[in-house]
Amino acid sequence: MPCIAYNDGYKYQLKREYSQQIDIKPNRHVDMDFIILTMTGFLIIKKGYAWDGPSGPTIDTPNFMRGSLVHDALYQLMREGKLDKDRFRDAADRLLQKICIEDGMSQFRALLVYQAVHNFGDPSADPANKRPETWAPWQC
Repeated sequence: MPCIAYNDGYKYQLKREYSQQIDIKPNRHVDMDFIILTMTGFLIIKKGYAWDGPSGPTIDTPNFMRGSLVHDALYQLMREGKLDKDRFRDAADRLLQKICIEDGMSQFRALLVYQAVHNFGDPSADPANKRPETWAPWQC
């Protein structure tokens, strides 16, 4: 019987590759299927990457989308054990805040966004909460 394997919980899919120089610099080059982060802090998120957008009690506004993309990719690297959570989580949260402000979000809302991910985002970066692979149909 043909089966599929997938992860659920995603709302958006990147249609073009996105890259950005960031201040998060891992000890070794990270190269996953959809995310590359060099030791110099060059982040590449490849076309096809799926993410859930802004989380929590918020609205998915255009000034939140780029920040949520980068933040979700960095948290995924932490969940996958490719980026040290204790060392880089706050920097990822601050980067989210910075990108949102660059994209036109008010300083006040961006601060609320930072405080929300800082106070409640730890489980999303925890390797113990890696998204499980799901199989379909049920017989697989």
